[in-house]
Amino acid sequence: MEEKNNMTAERSLEIIRESIERSQRAITKNSALPLIWWGSVVVVFSLLILYLWKYQGGPVWNVLWLALWPLGYLGNRLIDKHQTPAPPSFVGKTIGHIWASFGIVCGFIGWTVCFIGLGVLPMELIAPQGHVVCISLTSIIALCFGMGSTITGFVLKSLAIEICGIIGGVGGFFLALQFGGAEQLYVMAAVSVVSLMIPGLIVYLQNKGKE
Repeated sequence: MEEKNNMTAERSLEIIRESIERSQRAITKNSALPLIWWGSVVVVFSLLILYLWKYQGGPVWNVLWLALWPLGYLGNRLIDKHQTPAPPSFVGKTIGHIWASFGIVCGFIGWTVCFIGLGVLPMELIAPQGHVVCISLTSIIALCFGMGSTITGFVLKSLAIEICGIIGGVGGFFLALQFGGAEQLYVMAAVSVVSLMIPGLIVYLQNKGKE
């Protein structure tokens, strides 16, 4: 009887492991087009705002970032409708929470700095009187992008996504410190290509070869 119970426990663990692996494969496959889509949207917005900032009125055009999130979400929903949905799982929820967390953090920091620059919020929030504080928002967002991609790759057991996330996050963080103003948007576009679009293309081509 004890041996039978042990076999039942082992079989249960095997079923759980197989279920997790199926979820990982399904979610990895379905993540290809969303990664490419979000990366493309960020690249387009980065270059558009860069142009408008330099030639059409200055940093006020950063307000266009507000339009990125609904546009990106709408495109993501359309992509999901044309894909076979992955079964609900802990893996899928975890990845959703990862990107939601990074999105909230980046959005909060970005708009706080923006409102301080516009005079809506007091400068004392980030720099006490008599002190000068330099913040590279692009460095922070690049690092968050990279961390999000790296953790996603770890959860999905995708080495390609992990490596691209590390390169994009760490490289983007230090590279953005070398530029100022509108020029940092070149870095943002590059980070989006490395951390989002390239992993998406790799996953897409890998799955294309299996069909």
